[in-house]
Amino acid sequence: MIEVEKKFILPPEQKKALTDGAEFLGEKIINDKYYDDENYSLTKKDIWLRNRNGKFEVKLPLNVSIEKRISDQYKEIEDENEIKKYFKFDKNKSILGSLDYKGYKPFYIVSTTRKKYRKEGFNIDIDVTDFGYNVIEIEYMIEDNANLKETTDKIILFAKKHGIDTDTYVRGKAEEYLRRNNPKHYQKLVAEKVFK
Repeated sequence: MIEVEKKFILPPEQKKALTDGAEFLGEKIINDKYYDDENYSLTKKDIWLRNRNGKFEVKLPLNVSIEKRISDQYKEIEDENEIKKYFKFDKNKSILGSLDYKGYKPFYIVSTTRKKYRKEGFNIDIDVTDFGYNVIEIEYMIEDNANLKETTDKIILFAKKHGIDTDTYVRGKAEEYLRRNNPKHYQKLVAEKVFK
């Protein structure tokens, strides 16, 4: 599956308008631990390897450069064998063992409370992090990358219909965390045009 999403920061009244009439899918705690090496080999290519609540996942970019980016578009791999294959890890070792062997260490450990809604075919995630950054993501899942632009346009139209500013750039959680806590890593990703 391919996830197409756009991030927003909304005042309470807009949050209410966005979630009015939406199906509430639940609330959960997400514990994320993201990995990279000391040269930022993964993140400087916009590759995000994480352990989320004890399960490894990787997000691979489908985007154009950050200057032209309107939404975030990633292919997600959640199957551990596929992750090992992608990274050319030893299939007989655990992912954690392979990470340690290859020099990948956690650089971002954050807990997020997520409220999830569904409205008109869109997923709406309202995230509150333990480091004081709150963001809303509107996303749409598609089977392949044939309709990326049309899907992005749909998200923007949906947001505009709810009075949401779609032009302001909003940092993702990892981006904001690095900006606040690891300026060297953050600046490297700005230089590599992963972040603005």
